[in-house]
Amino acid sequence: MQFLARLVHAEPGTRVVEVTAQRDGHTLGSALGEAATAEAAEERALQRLRQRLGSAANPGSPGLELPIPRRSGPTAPPTTPAAPAPPVPRHPDGPPEARPDEPPAGAPETRPADPPPAEEPPPDPEDWSAELTRIDLQLQRIGWQREQEATFLERAFGHPSRSRITTYRDLMAYLELLQGLAEGSDPAQAPVPLRRSELLGQCDQLLGKLGWNAGRGRQFLERHFALGSRQQLSDAQLLQFNMLLEEALLSGDGEIQGG
Repeated sequence: MQFLARLVHAEPGTRVVEVTAQRDGHTLGSALGEAATAEAAEERALQRLRQRLGSAANPGSPGLELPIPRRSGPTAPPTTPAAPAPPVPRHPDGPPEARPDEPPAGAPETRPADPPPAEEPPPDPEDWSAELTRIDLQLQRIGWQREQEATFLERAFGHPSRSRITTYRDLMAYLELLQGLAEGSDPAQAPVPLRRSELLGQCDQLLGKLGWNAGRGRQFLERHFALGSRQQLSDAQLLQFNMLLEEALLSGDGEIQGG
């Protein structure tokens, strides 16, 4: 078995490392770890990954050396026919009495209130000149010339030109990462930002492993961030949301506690 570590997020005082377990070219699982240093974050991610893979193995055996068994869903209990409803008592000279769980005759029908619609994230600004100026200042502080920036952009975004960054979120992720780099950082070794598409894909995988539908995932999101949609999360918040999902997965129950 082989473990691969990747520094996916860095800011002053915080590092996030992703560790992936592979065997014969197949990915067995991955986990995130957060700490003040990359080494501590890697150790925490490795511990969480071992715990996750170990919990899926047979008891009493070395978990990381056994295949993960397929779990079948619980068998539904046999259903019993519902008891017939009791007869409605009638007054000798009046209409039938209403049952306790039924509204009185003539009362207006009440319907549960519809949940408020999820608030859409604000649109991207059209003018990025302020952010581009801040990026230039950070590049001067770090000491990167155009060639060194191109090396880093090729690693981070798959192209060597800043002008080919087409989304505001990617631009801000680039700026935030530059702000966390020390002067003289090597562009070939500096951590690259975790793309939002990768974060959303990882989130979908975790929700699938938990067996949560969209409504249950929304409850979890509302409880921790008071938001109704993942699109309203920043990249840093989405990364934190994924780590909370990992903790729920490691807990084994995946239950949402009352707020």
